[in-house]
Amino acid sequence: MKRWIACALAGLILAAGAAGCAPTGAPAGNTGGENENDGRLSVVATTFAPFDFARVVVGDKADVSMLLPPAAESHSFEPTPQDTIQVQNCDVFLYVGGDSDAWVDDVLSSMDVSRMKIITLMDCVEVVEEEIVEGMEDDEHDHEDGEEDEDHEDHEDEEDHEDHEEEEGPEYDEHVWTSPRNAKLIVQKISDAFCEEDAANADTYRQNTASYLAELDKLDAAFQEVVAGARRKTIVLGDRFPFRYFVDAYGLDYFAAFPGCSTETEPSAATVAFLIDKINAEQIPVVFHIELSNEKMAEAISEATGAQVRLLHAAHNISKTDFTNGVGYLDVMWENVDTLKEALG
Repeated sequence: MKRWIACALAGLILAAGAAGCAPTGAPAGNTGGENENDGRLSVVATTFAPFDFARVVVGDKADVSMLLPPAAESHSFEPTPQDTIQVQNCDVFLYVGGDSDAWVDDVLSSMDVSRMKIITLMDCVEVVEEEIVEGMEDDEHDHEDGEEDEDHEDHEDEEDHEDHEEEEGPEYDEHVWTSPRNAKLIVQKISDAFCEEDAANADTYRQNTASYLAELDKLDAAFQEVVAGARRKTIVLGDRFPFRYFVDAYGLDYFAAFPGCSTETEPSAATVAFLIDKINAEQIPVVFHIELSNEKMAEAISEATGAQVRLLHAAHNISKTDFTNGVGYLDVMWENVDTLKEALG
């Protein structure tokens, strides 16, 4: 469906281009916009993390917009015709890559990108495959009770999974920005692209980048300090788990209901029971949820265990209020330092 929509949108923007149309304003929630006549660099990012990295680097020297509206779910985002026109008219386009951005390839293939600098966040770092850990459900999980033999069903699921991998290849975790160390690599790539595209403001971009990288170093050191002084090394999420790169960076173990890009929203009773047992067995004081989720699963686990419900922010997106107030990646990650300290204490 996403690919069909992307192709339809591509046809619309090509027609708009032939008619000499131009967007009249940025979509709701965006900052900046197209400034083809004033010479300013125009940057479009699909989601919050690359948007925030870009706006920090450019300061007031360029225009940066975000396609994903504040408070919207990033994994189900579908571009509007105006979004597609924004991409066509920008100088630098930033997107994550992975399944959530499957629409991007179709849109880009429909337009002339020869004058556009394109940066994929997943190409900026070393990626890892998405994994299914003990107790976690993937999208192929059968939620029906069923009366078939469980061993036979497990065998069939395993064969189906192997066949799917042979057809599609490995699925890489796209949440690369959740590790501050990866964020540094991404920010540097973005900065280099801006300097190349807008040499007149390159000194400003380099200065802003150096300052921001220093802040990311402080954040990284804070997470290291929390983990080094922790009583335990395991976290539990009653939610999706988009923190693979984060836990790998700091040597943490985890249990969660679903992988980071799962389309599932309702866990099985077995999954909830497993997470409850883990929290009780290891006396874990916190059960996490991610931003903009309904928190119902975490609350249910909390009621059964006494664990406190806390937000572990993955910086997929932020609320409309936070967006208006200029809340950034560093802000939400510093909040994670405090909540992680509570969870590991």
